[in-house]
Amino acid sequence: VSPEQVILSHSPLRLFSQFHQKCMLVAGQGPVEENAQNLGFRHVVTIEALRKAYPLLDMVDHSRRPKELVISRCISRMGGVILFGEPVRWETSLQLIIDVLLSNGNPGAELRDIPYPHLPVLACNMDLLWMAEAKMPRFGHGTFLLCLENIYKKVTGRDLKYEALIGKPSTVTYRYAEYLIKEQAKKQGWKSPIRRLYAVGDNPMSDIYGANLYHNHLNSVESCESILVCTGVYRHNADVPSNTEECTMEAVFHGHRDFCFDPSLVEASYIVQDVNDAVQLAFKRENWS
Repeated sequence: VSPEQVILSHSPLRLFSQFHQKCMLVAGQGPVEENAQNLGFRHVVTIEALRKAYPLLDMVDHSRRPKELVISRCISRMGGVILFGEPVRWETSLQLIIDVLLSNGNPGAELRDIPYPHLPVLACNMDLLWMAEAKMPRFGHGTFLLCLENIYKKVTGRDLKYEALIGKPSTVTYRYAEYLIKEQAKKQGWKSPIRRLYAVGDNPMSDIYGANLYHNHLNSVESCESILVCTGVYRHNADVPSNTEECTMEAVFHGHRDFCFDPSLVEASYIVQDVNDAVQLAFKRENWS
C-alpha cells in the first residue's frame, strides 16, 4: 500500500488552496505543523506557539501561569483555524481557539467588538466516539467540537460556523476518495470505469452515515455500498444479524450538529463480522472470487 492510496481525515485539505497562503492556527496533537505544511499550508501557528507568544492567555492550570510579568511576542495575525483532531490539553486549546475567533486573529489586542462572521474554521474528523481497548467508547474529536461550539454560543450568543467539515461522514471526503480511486485505477492501467464503491467501517454514525449520504449524491458512479463490521464501535453480541435495519437503527444521534439525523442513513447495506469478510463480500459481488 503506497502513501498515495491512503486517505486521512485531513487529506482533502489539499483542495482548499484559497487558505494555503494565509496564516492559520492549527490544533490537534502529533506533528500538526508538519501535516499542515504537507497539505500545502505555508504559514501555520500551533497552539503551543501561540501559548508561548501570549502566556497570559492560558490561565486554567495554575501551575502553568507565568510567575512574573511577561511581554508578549508578536506573531502574524491569523486568518483562520484548522482543527486536525482532539488535542491533549482541552482547556488550553478551547481557550486559545476562542481567543483567536473573538479577536479576529489577533489575541494580543484588546477586545472591543466581537467579529461576526468569525474567521474561517476548517474541522477534520467529527467522530463523537471511537473504540479503543476500553470496554466503552472513548471521546473523539466530535466531542471536542461539541465543547467548542457550545462555548462559542454561550459567550457570543451566536452559532459557530464552519468553512468546511472534513472527514467522515462529510461528502467532501468521499468525493476525494472517489477521485483518488480513479487516479489509482489510471495508474494500474484499468480500462473499465469505476462503477461501484464499497465503504467499510465500524461506526454507524460516521462510516455508514457518510457512505449512504454520498450514495444519495452520486453523479459519476452507480453506487456506494456501506458495509458495517462488528469489531469496533458497533459490536453485535451474537452472530452477524440478518436484518440490518433492526440492528443499526439508532435512537440517539451521535453525529455532528450540522448533519441532520435520518435513521435510514445509519442503516448499513450489509453487516459482516470483520474487514476480511467485507473484502470477500465485495469480491463476490464483483465476481472476483
